[in-house]
Parts: sequence; C-alpha cells; structure tokens
Amino acid sequence: MSMRRMRANDLWKLAACNLDPLTETYSYSFYCDYLIRWPTLCRVLEGPTGKIEAYILGKIEDSPFPTPNPPYDPDTNTDDRYLPWHAHITAVTVAPQYRRIGHATRLVRALETAADAQDAWFVDLFVRVDNEVAIGFYKKLGYSVFRRIPGYYNDKDDAFDMRKPLKRDKDRKHIRENGENYSVDPHDVW
Repeated sequence: MSMRRMRANDLWKLAACNLDPLTETYSYSFYCDYLIRWPTLCRVLEGPTGKIEAYILGKIEDSPFPTPNPPYDPDTNTDDRYLPWHAHITAVTVAPQYRRIGHATRLVRALETAADAQDAWFVDLFVRVDNEVAIGFYKKLGYSVFRRIPGYYNDKDDAFDMRKPLKRDKDRKHIRENGENYSVDPHDVW
C-alpha cells in the first residue's frame, strides 16, 4: 500500500470510502477545488490493486479578514473570530474493510507534517458531538476540543471544533481547557 497525492481520476474510486453515514461527501467540483488549491494536503492510501483504501482532504488558510493587530500575535489578538494561518482537516475516511489498521493515523500525521512545513499554528477539524469513535481517535492523536458549535451541520447537529497545536504554537495558545463548555454561534465559524 502506498500514500500519494490525490488525483482527479481518483474521485471515481472513492465510493467504498464514502459508504459511511458519518462521512461527509461532496460534489466533484468541491474535491477538484481542493486538489487545485491544496494538492499537498489531499492524499490517498492506495492498495496494491489500485483500490483507494482511505483518503484525507485538507486545506491551509487564515481568516478572510485582516488580523486586528498586525502582525498576528496570539497575545494581542482582540477578535476571537480571527483564525491565524492554520491547516484544516475537511475529511478523512477509510473504507470499512481497512479500518483499525492505522490508515487514518498515517493520513492525519502526513497532513500535520505538511502543515508544519508551511508554518501553520495548528490543525483543526469539525466532528459531530455524538461521533464518539472519531472524537476518541483524534484525542489519541493529541487533539482537544476547542469549542462547541450548536447547529453546525445541515441537520442541525452540533459540532466540536477540535485542534492540535503545531511546532509554531510552542506555547499552546490556540487550544483551551474544557472547550466542550465553550459555545459559539455557527455564523461566527467559517
């Protein structure tokens, strides 16, 4: 099995990975946008027969509006909505028959390494609050809940915003204790 960058023709091979009610699926144009804009953060694990066993979609960005007190410093940031340069895991999924053998861990660590190389402060992701398996998985990898977002998903389920600080955030200023108890309006999340 090998890890490599996702290619556009891989999109026709993702069905086995996406057959999970907790996996968010997207339009082909959405996937293609990621492949064009963040190719180093979109990877697949391909088996010896060419079957896609798992994939990750990620991006790296900062807030769409300027930092309140340039240059950005976590100690002087006056706007809780402002997000500095960070990586985001949009999706990570593994085909059912390939679960529990380390595929998701390999993909997440590869994304973290790529984000560190681009000097990101942290990696974040959104997960349904009732997805205990995923929450436990991310906690084992060093992620913690930063905040709760009531009604985040289309079906109005709540989400946790989970984060893991990277090398740039050596003082761990972009995480908080008891984030499960800190709620924000979904309109303040982009």
